[in-house]
Amino acid sequence: MTIEEQIRNSVNEGLLALYEVKINDDVKLQATTPPHEGDLTIVVFAFTRFSKKSPEVTGTEIGEYLVKHSGIVSGFNVIKGFLNLSISSSVWMKTFLHTYDAIRVGRVPVWIADSPRTVMVEYSSPNTNKPLHLGHIRNILLGYAVSEILISAGHKVVKANLINDRGIHICKSMIAWKLFGNGETPQSSGMKGDHLVGKYYVKFDQQYKDEVGKLIAGGLDEKEAKNTAPIMLEAQSMLRKWEAGDAETIALWKMMNGWVYEGFDISYKRLGVDFDQYYYESETYLLGKNLVKEGLKADTLYQKEDGSVWADLGEEGFEDKVLLRSDGTSVYITQDLGTADLKFQQYDLDKSIYIVGNEQDHHFKVLKAILKKLGKTWYDRIFHLSYGMVNLPSGKMKSREGTVVDADELMDEMFTTAKETTTEAGKISEFSETEANELFTKLGMSALKYYILKVDPQKTMLFNPSESIDFNGNTGTFIQYTYARISSVLRKAGTTDALQLFRTVNVNSEKTIEEKEKALIKMLYDYKRATCDAATNLSPALIAAYAYDLAKSFNQFYHECPIADVADIPRSVFRLQLAESAAAQIKHALALLGIEVPERM
Repeated sequence: MTIEEQIRNSVNEGLLALYEVKINDDVKLQATTPPHEGDLTIVVFAFTRFSKKSPEVTGTEIGEYLVKHSGIVSGFNVIKGFLNLSISSSVWMKTFLHTYDAIRVGRVPVWIADSPRTVMVEYSSPNTNKPLHLGHIRNILLGYAVSEILISAGHKVVKANLINDRGIHICKSMIAWKLFGNGETPQSSGMKGDHLVGKYYVKFDQQYKDEVGKLIAGGLDEKEAKNTAPIMLEAQSMLRKWEAGDAETIALWKMMNGWVYEGFDISYKRLGVDFDQYYYESETYLLGKNLVKEGLKADTLYQKEDGSVWADLGEEGFEDKVLLRSDGTSVYITQDLGTADLKFQQYDLDKSIYIVGNEQDHHFKVLKAILKKLGKTWYDRIFHLSYGMVNLPSGKMKSREGTVVDADELMDEMFTTAKETTTEAGKISEFSETEANELFTKLGMSALKYYILKVDPQKTMLFNPSESIDFNGNTGTFIQYTYARISSVLRKAGTTDALQLFRTVNVNSEKTIEEKEKALIKMLYDYKRATCDAATNLSPALIAAYAYDLAKSFNQFYHECPIADVADIPRSVFRLQLAESAAAQIKHALALLGIEVPERM
């Protein structure tokens, strides 16, 4: 039973004993805010209707009861209607020893859901006409971290990646390569496959704009020029050939997509992410078309005179949505219908989470409305984790204009920045070249991942690489440095005869604890709440905030409390155990964010 649960039970008992009322655990607790003395605070205004007394008197009576009967409250103070409770040192010590016993055998105590669920998290979901960029990185890092947080809570998680491998945007790259590529391949060019294909996507846009400009100069209006530009007509023709199964078109499509997949795999490996299930739009769009046809037969959907098929969403508050065009081709949402149905058939999901930017908020509302109309009872188990866009100091990114921040180039830049920063700080004098490069990789990726994940997913963010690596700020690098500092302390203690057995000794639970020791114990205790909140809210930012707060708490403890002091062996043993526990929880928290920790820096 947690400290909070014990207090709630004792408060309920106290209300019954003092005022003859039962309120069924409806006791709101919060951390006591400085500068007030205490650990937990109860707002007592709600209880005055039972006591018929002022908030101050009510708080005093409840506080006195808790000190006398709870067994865990050692003191209290009342500020207006706020009852601030101090938890006894022995209770904090017992909670710490419980934590340390788990860490000593290789476990970190985290929140575990009472009812484990089967959850699919779909993230990345790239198009095969361009390489991954900074926007994809936020998507991928969010998806991976959310998955790891849910796994830590005991859920069965399926990490899914839907590959958008068909459509007019894919044909744009294909037709540009066919017209201008002269047989260029990743091998002949030395380019990653996804970069090579992306090069021709940009080339298409350049050629298209040039053709539109010439047509307008020749007397056409802009709309007509865009519709009749030769290269756009060729791309549209190629899409029709693809849907008809034209052998030459399919062969080109498979070859260029193969290049892209090889490139993606390299980028995913560098990012340290993985997937359990891949879906391909080229396959699931057919499933979606079948669902639409079934809905048409059942009169759930309707068909217009031109042959197009629509969903009437008026009752749901949306405009009607086209699902099949008049020529029988599908639209984007059609494949999402098919993919969603396939997911639930395969895994009987309790929840299907889509990691997709907030520009698609309306799309997912419409998707759920159509699935409901089609009679899919699981439609309300779909959840869109909507996140804000990533902007740069220079503005928004545009793939077709080639103005995106390429993911691979960004990772290279983070490595270089980590190398320069660490070298200037003089922290690698004892490292071999291999060890130094491994450190630069860990620091660079930590800086990138933490900078992105520390921001609440729903917020739009500005990414500035130069701010992400700082040994003293709210950065992944600072937290990594704290872990390395603890590792150094533990290594030195292990070579000290008087202290090397600290991992096998339990200190007296009745031992008095100092203020900074207590503060660190409270932070360690709070990890369960942090993981619970992160899993409930699907927010890696809460784990990032916890890791930073824990690192700060340890550093304050480190500067004020000598750790490996052989003059006071029992105190040093206790502090080394505190340090080891802090290191274990920092490592675990960062791992949930996909961040590795260096043993030395």
